[in-house]
Amino acid sequence: MKAAPFDYFRAADLDHALDLLDQHGFDCKLIAGGQSLVPMMAMRLARPAILIDINRLDVLKSLQVGPESVTMGAATRQRDVEDNAPLHESLPLVREALKWVGHTQTRNRGTVGGSLVHADPSAELPLAAAVLCATARVRSKSQGERRVAAADLFVGPMASAVNENECLTDIEWPVWSGPGVVAVFDEVAMRHGDFAMASAACQLQIDEAGICRRAAFGLGGVDGTPRAFPKLAAQLIGKRVNAELARELAHAATRLVEPGSDMHADAEYRRHLGAVLLSRVLLRAGSGKRLSH
Repeated sequence: MKAAPFDYFRAADLDHALDLLDQHGFDCKLIAGGQSLVPMMAMRLARPAILIDINRLDVLKSLQVGPESVTMGAATRQRDVEDNAPLHESLPLVREALKWVGHTQTRNRGTVGGSLVHADPSAELPLAAAVLCATARVRSKSQGERRVAAADLFVGPMASAVNENECLTDIEWPVWSGPGVVAVFDEVAMRHGDFAMASAACQLQIDEAGICRRAAFGLGGVDGTPRAFPKLAAQLIGKRVNAELARELAHAATRLVEPGSDMHADAEYRRHLGAVLLSRVLLRAGSGKRLSH
C-alpha cells in the first residue's frame, strides 16, 4: 500500500516547527527518523494531513554528557548514541537496550525521541527510560516548556503525554556514579529485530562484597506501557542477588502487569516470559556480568 496524500513542510528552525504545530495541531505529525511513522503511513494505520520535517534542526541533536546526567536531543540518531563511547560509561542500560533495537539500518535513521513519543510498549528505549527515570522536555508555542517524567510520559499503547501541538526537544537521563554499575537487557522475539513479545531490563550497583547498593528494573511488552518497579527494586538494596531472590521479585513483578494476547503469544505466555527474562537479567547483573548478544 501507499500512504494517503499529505502536505509536507521542512522546518527552518524549532520556532517554525512549533508555529506549524500550533496552526495545524491534530492534523500534523513530526518526522525525523520515520522508522515507525512511515511504515504506519504506508499501511494507512496513520494518516497525517501534514508532515513537518525536523531533520535539519541541529538544536534537537545535541548530546551533553555530565557527571550527574546526560541530556540527549530528541532527534539524536540511535546510531550516534550507540557509537558514543563516553555515553556507554554514563548510560550502560541505554547501550544494552540499543543492541536490541531493529537492525543497523533502522538505528542509522531512527531517533531516540521518535522511539519515546511513538510509545510502543514493546520498544527498548521506552523501557530503558522508564527504568532509569528519565525526564522528557517538551515545548509548544502556546504553553512554552514543560518537563515530563518517564513514569508519566507513556500513557497507553502507542500513546504518549506529548500533546499534538508539542515537540519533544530533549531527554535527560540520570547517571549512576561510582563503581560496580552493571546493566543487563534481554528480550524474546520471533526474530532478532522484530517486536519483542517480552523484554526485561535492569541496572544494579554492586559493591566489592557482592551486595546490591542501588537497583532499578522493569518489563516491556507485557502491559500497555513499559513498566518499572521501584518498590520491588528497593527490596534488593543491602542484599546479595541470588537465584531465589531474583525469581521471587520477577514473579512479584509479573503479578502487577496485564499482558495482552495476539497471534504470537497469549497473555499467560507473555507473563511467563516476563518472569523468566527478569529473573535472568537480575541474576546476571547481580553477578556483575552482562548477557552476550
